[in-house]
Amino acid sequence: MEFRRRTFLKLAAGAAALPAVPRLARAQAYPSRPARIIVGFPAGGATDIQARLMGQWLSDRLGQQFIVENRAGASGNIGTEAVAKATPDGHTLLQIVTPHAINAALYSNLNFDFVRDIAPVVCAARLAYVVVVNPSVPVKTIPEFIAYAKANPGKINYGSAGPGTPQNIACELFKMLAGVDLVHVPYRGGAPAITDLLAGHVQVIFAPLSESIQQVKAGQLRPLAVTSAKRLDVLPDVPTMADFVPGYEATGFAGIGVPRGTPPEIVDLLNKELNAGLADEKIKTRIVELGGTVAGGSAAEFATIISDAIEKWSKVIKFAGIKAE
Repeated sequence: MEFRRRTFLKLAAGAAALPAVPRLARAQAYPSRPARIIVGFPAGGATDIQARLMGQWLSDRLGQQFIVENRAGASGNIGTEAVAKATPDGHTLLQIVTPHAINAALYSNLNFDFVRDIAPVVCAARLAYVVVVNPSVPVKTIPEFIAYAKANPGKINYGSAGPGTPQNIACELFKMLAGVDLVHVPYRGGAPAITDLLAGHVQVIFAPLSESIQQVKAGQLRPLAVTSAKRLDVLPDVPTMADFVPGYEATGFAGIGVPRGTPPEIVDLLNKELNAGLADEKIKTRIVELGGTVAGGSAAEFATIISDAIEKWSKVIKFAGIKAE
């Protein structure tokens, strides 16, 4: 895995070192037609909404339409493969999210290699999860939950959007560090998992904020902790998991990538324009509403975020024995 990490970072850095002579002409000609942003998940979710925010910004700034195209399925792998095999001319982009890093560690028999075939452009947002329990669970803090779990080994169910999803991985990291025995109940998506949590069929979920914030604010779910290193502005009274479980952090990300081999000047242009969008107050506000923290930065910085995530989650996947479906 360390070899793959070094390779990914080397690929990300190498593109910037190519000769610059023809760059200006090609950048001025781009985009020459409507472009598409592939989202490997259904329309309407936080991933899709963020892609549409970025797409509209690029459309307004670059004079061509950047159209979001949803290619849902296989934990995002269907959409990723479409981008990996697309012509690397900047007219096909990928909305990169946490499952892409998990998939890179989880799957070994895909028709593409995420590390080899996708080049990062910019990290738009960092994402955290909130540990929520059904109000019937007799705990109000993480220490109480750990004690309750240890007193009831194998009797507490946690829900997720399926094996290898961020909810699954984040809870398995908690199990590993806290030494508790929770039973995984996978669903086909986050929404049905939250529905069953509200009904009391599962007791806890490490849920994306976009899927749980309204229920938390309405008092339908009880938040115990957030998984980020710092408290979140949208839930200022909710402590971090690391306050009680040293070393715990489970954060995600959302950003933009392109097929490997896309001209560096186009990557640079997209990075510049997307960073400008992330400085826009309307976009910043919307990202926060979706449970994110605005990121931005260079393509190389995004490459580091992705490679670190692949390395981290591969260890959790191996420890928990998680298998791809």
